[in-house]
Amino acid sequence: MSVHKETVKRITTHQLKEMKSRGEKIAMLTAYDFSMASIVDAAGIDVILVGDSASNVMAGHETTLPITLDQMIYHASSVVRAINRSLVIVDIPFGSYQGSSREALKSAIRIIKESGAHGVKMEGGKEIEESVSRVLSAGVPVMGHLGLTPQSIYKFGTYTVRAKDKEEAETLVSDVRLLEELGCFGIVLEKIPANLGKVVSESVSIPIIGIGAGPFVDGQVLVTHDMLGITKEFKPRFLKTYANLNEKMSEAISNYVNEVKSGDFPSLKESY
Repeated sequence: MSVHKETVKRITTHQLKEMKSRGEKIAMLTAYDFSMASIVDAAGIDVILVGDSASNVMAGHETTLPITLDQMIYHASSVVRAINRSLVIVDIPFGSYQGSSREALKSAIRIIKESGAHGVKMEGGKEIEESVSRVLSAGVPVMGHLGLTPQSIYKFGTYTVRAKDKEEAETLVSDVRLLEELGCFGIVLEKIPANLGKVVSESVSIPIIGIGAGPFVDGQVLVTHDMLGITKEFKPRFLKTYANLNEKMSEAISNYVNEVKSGDFPSLKESY
Protein backbone atom coordinates (compact mmCIF):
# COMPACT_ATOMS: atom_id res chain seq x y z
CA MET A 1 0.00 0.00 0.00
CA SER A 2 1.41 3.39 -0.97
CA VAL A 3 1.92 6.21 1.52
CA HIS A 4 0.17 9.38 0.32
CA LYS A 5 2.24 12.54 0.44
CA GLU A 6 -0.40 14.60 2.21
CA THR A 7 -0.60 12.16 5.14
CA VAL A 8 3.02 11.21 5.72
CA LYS A 9 5.38 12.41 8.42
CA ARG A 10 9.13 12.59 7.89
CA ILE A 11 11.09 9.94 9.78
CA THR A 12 13.80 11.26 12.11
CA THR A 13 16.63 9.65 14.08
CA HIS A 14 14.63 10.34 17.26
CA GLN A 15 11.65 8.47 15.87
CA LEU A 16 13.84 5.46 15.09
CA LYS A 17 14.88 5.29 18.74
CA GLU A 18 11.22 5.54 19.77
CA MET A 19 10.37 2.72 17.37
CA LYS A 20 12.95 0.52 19.09
CA SER A 21 11.62 1.38 22.54
CA ARG A 22 8.10 0.31 21.62
CA GLY A 23 9.21 -2.80 19.75
CA GLU A 24 8.34 -1.59 16.24
CA LYS A 25 10.70 -3.01 13.63
CA ILE A 26 12.54 -0.62 11.30
CA ALA A 27 12.52 -1.26 7.54
CA MET A 28 15.52 -0.03 5.55
CA LEU A 29 16.46 -0.41 1.88
CA THR A 30 19.00 1.05 -0.50
CA ALA A 31 18.39 3.48 -3.36
CA TYR A 32 20.80 5.26 -5.67
CA ASP A 33 18.59 7.19 -8.10
CA PHE A 34 15.46 9.34 -8.26
CA SER A 35 13.12 6.78 -9.85
CA MET A 36 13.90 3.92 -7.48
CA ALA A 37 13.93 6.19 -4.42
CA SER A 38 10.45 7.49 -5.35
CA ILE A 39 9.07 3.95 -5.37
CA VAL A 40 10.87 2.87 -2.19
CA ASP A 41 9.82 5.99 -0.28
CA ALA A 42 6.17 5.81 -1.36
CA ALA A 43 6.00 2.16 -0.29
CA GLY A 44 6.62 3.17 3.33
CA ILE A 45 10.30 2.44 3.95
CA ASP A 46 11.59 4.09 7.14
CA VAL A 47 15.22 4.56 6.13
CA ILE A 48 16.82 4.76 2.69
CA LEU A 49 20.52 3.99 2.59
CA VAL A 50 22.46 5.50 -0.27
CA GLY A 51 25.02 2.75 0.07
CA ASP A 52 28.50 2.52 -1.35
CA SER A 53 27.06 -0.71 -2.76
CA ALA A 54 26.29 1.61 -5.68
CA SER A 55 29.85 0.74 -6.64
CA ASN A 56 28.69 -2.84 -7.27
CA VAL A 57 25.07 -2.36 -8.31
CA MET A 58 25.28 0.77 -10.44
CA ALA A 59 28.89 0.72 -11.69
CA GLY A 60 29.67 -3.00 -11.84
CA HIS A 61 32.75 -2.96 -9.63
CA GLU A 62 33.76 -6.09 -7.74
CA THR A 63 33.96 -4.24 -4.39
CA THR A 64 32.65 -1.04 -2.81
CA LEU A 65 36.14 0.48 -2.73
CA PRO A 66 36.31 2.36 -6.08
CA ILE A 67 33.33 4.67 -5.60
CA THR A 68 34.29 8.28 -4.85
CA LEU A 69 32.89 10.94 -2.56
CA ASP A 70 31.71 12.99 -5.55
CA GLN A 71 29.87 9.97 -6.93
CA MET A 72 28.21 9.27 -3.58
CA ILE A 73 27.04 12.87 -3.39
CA TYR A 74 25.59 12.59 -6.90
CA HIS A 75 23.63 9.45 -5.99
CA ALA A 76 22.51 10.92 -2.65
CA SER A 77 21.29 14.14 -4.29
CA SER A 78 19.20 12.13 -6.74
CA VAL A 79 17.62 10.16 -3.89
CA VAL A 80 16.91 13.17 -1.68
CA ARG A 81 15.00 14.90 -4.49
CA ALA A 82 12.66 11.91 -4.62
CA ILE A 83 11.77 11.30 -1.00
CA ASN A 84 8.91 12.59 1.08
CA ARG A 85 8.98 10.37 4.17
CA SER A 86 12.15 8.31 4.55
CA LEU A 87 15.27 9.22 6.51
CA VAL A 88 18.16 9.29 4.01
CA ILE A 89 21.55 8.03 5.22
CA VAL A 90 24.66 8.06 3.02
CA ASP A 91 27.77 5.91 3.21
CA ILE A 92 30.99 7.90 3.47
CA PRO A 93 33.07 5.98 0.90
CA PHE A 94 36.38 4.26 1.46
CA GLY A 95 39.30 6.68 1.65
CA SER A 96 37.14 9.64 2.62
CA TYR A 97 37.34 9.33 6.43
CA GLN A 98 39.94 6.74 7.44
CA GLY A 99 42.92 9.07 6.97
CA SER A 100 42.08 11.60 9.67
CA SER A 101 39.21 13.02 11.66
CA ARG A 102 39.62 16.30 9.77
CA GLU A 103 39.09 14.48 6.47
CA ALA A 104 36.11 12.62 7.93
CA LEU A 105 34.48 15.88 9.00
CA LYS A 106 35.09 17.50 5.62
CA SER A 107 33.58 14.51 3.80
CA ALA A 108 30.53 14.33 6.07
CA ILE A 109 29.82 18.05 5.76
CA ARG A 110 30.10 17.87 1.96
CA ILE A 111 27.58 15.01 1.87
CA ILE A 112 25.07 16.83 4.06
CA LYS A 113 25.45 20.27 2.43
CA GLU A 114 25.61 19.15 -1.19
CA SER A 115 23.07 16.31 -1.18
CA GLY A 116 20.59 17.33 1.51
CA ALA A 117 20.82 13.91 3.16
CA HIS A 118 19.99 13.47 6.84
CA GLY A 119 23.03 11.58 8.09
CA VAL A 120 26.05 9.45 7.20
CA LYS A 121 27.19 5.88 7.82
CA MET A 122 30.75 4.91 8.74
CA GLU A 123 32.30 1.43 8.97
CA GLY A 124 34.37 0.49 12.01
CA GLY A 125 34.60 0.79 15.78
CA LYS A 126 37.41 1.91 18.05
CA GLU A 127 39.79 2.46 15.13
CA ILE A 128 37.61 5.32 13.82
CA GLU A 129 36.57 6.68 17.22
CA GLU A 130 38.17 10.09 16.65
CA SER A 131 36.57 10.48 13.23
CA VAL A 132 33.11 9.54 14.49
CA SER A 133 33.42 11.99 17.40
CA ARG A 134 34.49 14.83 15.15
CA VAL A 135 31.65 14.26 12.67
CA LEU A 136 29.12 14.09 15.51
CA SER A 137 30.54 17.27 17.05
CA ALA A 138 29.52 19.12 13.88
CA GLY A 139 25.92 18.03 14.35
CA VAL A 140 25.94 15.39 11.62
CA PRO A 141 24.02 12.22 12.61
CA VAL A 142 26.16 9.10 12.31
CA MET A 143 25.11 5.49 11.85
CA GLY A 144 27.76 2.89 12.62
CA HIS A 145 28.48 -0.33 10.73
CA LEU A 146 30.08 -3.37 12.36
CA GLY A 147 30.50 -7.08 11.72
CA LEU A 148 31.31 -7.69 8.09
CA THR A 149 32.60 -4.33 6.87
CA PRO A 150 32.89 -4.42 3.05
CA GLN A 151 35.31 -1.49 2.92
CA SER A 152 37.81 -3.74 4.75
CA ILE A 153 37.40 -6.69 2.39
CA TYR A 154 41.06 -6.77 1.41
CA LYS A 155 42.02 -6.88 5.09
CA PHE A 156 39.75 -9.83 5.89
CA GLY A 157 40.05 -11.46 2.46
CA THR A 158 36.60 -13.03 2.66
CA TYR A 159 32.90 -12.20 2.98
CA THR A 160 32.35 -14.96 5.55
CA VAL A 161 30.34 -14.55 8.76
CA ARG A 162 32.09 -12.36 11.33
CA ALA A 163 32.31 -12.56 15.15
CA LYS A 164 31.82 -16.31 15.39
CA ASP A 165 34.63 -16.74 17.93
CA LYS A 166 34.50 -15.36 21.47
CA GLU A 167 37.27 -12.78 21.09
CA GLU A 168 35.85 -11.17 17.95
CA ALA A 169 32.33 -11.23 19.42
CA GLU A 170 33.56 -9.43 22.56
CA THR A 171 35.32 -6.83 20.41
CA LEU A 172 32.13 -6.27 18.42
CA VAL A 173 30.03 -5.79 21.57
CA SER A 174 32.65 -3.37 22.90
CA ASP A 175 32.60 -1.40 19.65
CA VAL A 176 28.80 -1.26 19.67
CA ARG A 177 28.79 0.23 23.16
CA LEU A 178 31.53 2.68 22.19
CA LEU A 179 29.58 3.91 19.17
CA GLU A 180 26.49 4.35 21.33
CA GLU A 181 28.48 6.32 23.93
CA LEU A 182 29.95 8.53 21.20
CA GLY A 183 26.44 9.43 20.06
CA CYS A 184 25.67 7.29 16.99
CA PHE A 185 21.90 7.08 16.44
CA GLY A 186 22.01 3.50 15.17
CA ILE A 187 24.26 0.71 13.96
CA VAL A 188 24.14 -1.72 11.05
CA LEU A 189 25.34 -5.22 11.93
CA GLU A 190 26.29 -7.29 8.90
CA LYS A 191 26.65 -11.05 8.67
CA ILE A 192 27.02 -12.08 12.32
CA PRO A 193 25.44 -14.95 14.30
CA ALA A 194 21.77 -14.35 15.15
CA ASN A 195 22.27 -14.94 18.88
CA LEU A 196 24.98 -12.26 18.95
CA GLY A 197 22.64 -9.87 17.16
CA LYS A 198 20.11 -10.47 19.93
CA VAL A 199 22.68 -9.82 22.67
CA VAL A 200 23.82 -6.60 21.01
CA SER A 201 20.31 -5.27 20.40
CA GLU A 202 19.29 -5.91 24.01
CA SER A 203 22.44 -4.28 25.40
CA VAL A 204 22.00 -0.81 23.87
CA SER A 205 19.22 1.76 23.56
CA ILE A 206 19.92 2.72 19.94
CA PRO A 207 18.44 0.78 16.99
CA ILE A 208 20.43 -2.15 15.62
CA ILE A 209 19.71 -2.82 11.95
CA GLY A 210 20.68 -6.22 10.64
CA ILE A 211 21.73 -7.59 7.28
CA GLY A 212 22.37 -11.24 7.89
CA ALA A 213 22.26 -10.64 11.65
CA GLY A 214 19.14 -12.65 12.46
CA PRO A 215 15.54 -11.76 13.42
CA PHE A 216 16.18 -10.47 16.95
CA VAL A 217 17.61 -7.04 16.04
CA ASP A 218 15.54 -3.86 15.71
CA GLY A 219 15.24 -3.73 11.94
CA GLN A 220 16.50 -5.04 8.64
CA VAL A 221 18.26 -3.64 5.57
CA LEU A 222 18.74 -5.17 2.13
CA VAL A 223 19.98 -3.93 -1.23
CA THR A 224 16.82 -3.16 -3.19
CA HIS A 225 18.16 -4.56 -6.46
CA ASP A 226 18.86 -7.85 -4.66
CA MET A 227 15.51 -8.25 -2.92
CA LEU A 228 13.64 -7.37 -6.14
CA GLY A 229 15.53 -10.02 -8.06
CA ILE A 230 17.12 -7.56 -10.48
CA THR A 231 20.61 -8.81 -9.70
CA LYS A 232 21.08 -12.52 -10.43
CA GLU A 233 24.53 -13.61 -9.27
CA PHE A 234 24.40 -12.41 -5.64
CA LYS A 235 22.50 -14.97 -3.54
CA PRO A 236 23.74 -14.98 0.07
CA ARG A 237 21.89 -16.90 2.74
CA PHE A 238 20.51 -13.73 4.34
CA LEU A 239 18.80 -12.55 1.14
CA LYS A 240 15.10 -13.09 0.49
CA THR A 241 13.89 -12.13 -2.99
CA TYR A 242 10.39 -10.66 -3.09
CA ALA A 243 10.11 -10.51 -6.89
CA ASN A 244 11.88 -11.71 -10.04
CA LEU A 245 12.19 -8.42 -11.88
CA ASN A 246 15.18 -9.60 -13.88
CA GLU A 247 12.96 -12.12 -15.63
CA LYS A 248 10.02 -9.72 -16.00
CA MET A 249 12.21 -6.92 -17.36
CA SER A 250 14.00 -9.25 -19.76
CA GLU A 251 10.65 -10.51 -21.07
CA ALA A 252 9.30 -6.98 -21.53
CA ILE A 253 12.42 -5.80 -23.36
CA SER A 254 12.41 -8.91 -25.57
CA ASN A 255 8.76 -8.23 -26.47
CA TYR A 256 9.65 -4.64 -27.33
CA VAL A 257 12.53 -5.74 -29.57
CA ASN A 258 10.30 -8.23 -31.38
CA GLU A 259 7.53 -5.70 -31.97
CA VAL A 260 9.92 -3.04 -33.26
CA LYS A 261 11.52 -5.49 -35.67
CA SER A 262 8.17 -6.86 -36.85
CA GLY A 263 6.71 -3.39 -37.32
CA ASP A 264 3.95 -3.97 -34.76
CA PHE A 265 5.25 -1.06 -32.67
CA PRO A 266 4.40 1.71 -33.00
CA SER A 267 0.89 1.11 -34.31
CA LEU A 268 -1.46 3.90 -35.33
CA LYS A 269 -2.63 3.92 -31.69
CA GLU A 270 0.86 5.03 -30.59
CA SER A 271 1.15 7.58 -33.43
CA TYR A 272 0.10 11.23 -33.78
